[in-house]
Amino acid sequence: MVVFSLFIQIFELKKSFINGHFLTRVMVQRKGGNRRGTRQIMRKRQGTHGKFSIRRYLQILETGDRVALVAESSVHKGLYFKRFHGKIAQVVGKKGFCYEVQLKDGNKQKSLIVHPVHLKKILNQ
Repeated sequence: MVVFSLFIQIFELKKSFINGHFLTRVMVQRKGGNRRGTRQIMRKRQGTHGKFSIRRYLQILETGDRVALVAESSVHKGLYFKRFHGKIAQVVGKKGFCYEVQLKDGNKQKSLIVHPVHLKKILNQ
């Protein structure tokens, strides 16, 4: 009986030792990152390729302004998560060069810090 249990232990050890490395039992890592699945969502439309307007980069927004979250795909700094693309938000304040905006996601109020190049001011009607 002791010999049999020793044999099982050696067999288990051999099974977990492949190519000079011990295999550890861990969960599989998640594929992709923050921009996974955004090939169509974040792309530029035909005719808008090339340099973007410096006006959008340097635009000044006031607290309380309503803005649309529209990604400028050539600028990766200050980009929001893909779920919020096309949403309407309200400017709450400024953090450095970026703006803090609040929007409603389902029943929850969420706050994002977004670069001004990704914000498009909506004129109040």
